[in-house]
Amino acid sequence: MKSKISILIAILISSIALAQSKVGTVNSDYLLGVMPESKIVVKLTKEYAERLDSVFALKVSAYQNSLNEFRDIADSISQDTKTLKLIEIQKFEAEVNKAKEAGTQLMRQKENELMKPLYKKLGEAIRAVAKENNYTQILTLQGNEFAYVDSAFDITELVMVKLNIEKPKATTEE
Repeated sequence: MKSKISILIAILISSIALAQSKVGTVNSDYLLGVMPESKIVVKLTKEYAERLDSVFALKVSAYQNSLNEFRDIADSISQDTKTLKLIEIQKFEAEVNKAKEAGTQLMRQKENELMKPLYKKLGEAIRAVAKENNYTQILTLQGNEFAYVDSAFDITELVMVKLNIEKPKATTEE
């Protein structure tokens, strides 16, 4: 009787041990920084930024010239002309600010475009290592986001059923 209970307890403990999750972490920022491709991305991003800066510098220079020109003639023109020139300068300033914002947005887009293959390569490597080493979950050290989760532990579809939500049809990637 004691041997049957001992065997039953051993089986129970081993099944609990096998059912446990194995969680790991990864420093994805560090890995991205040491990937050889990241040097190319930095170089291409810098070149793109320099091109954008040269275009922006031309706009700023034109704005400064317009402002200096106004200061030079401000005392010799009528109030109505001053008002019109100030409105022109304000529009020019708004264009410069808009160009600056557009440049920032273009830089973000270019960087994302260049980094996308690195993220994909890193994600594939994380998944491969996780599967090879029987990890069920991998957290990133920055922000504790999941870099990998074994789909066997994903309850998304069960929750969808509970909420009576149909699974969307698969869409093709662009």
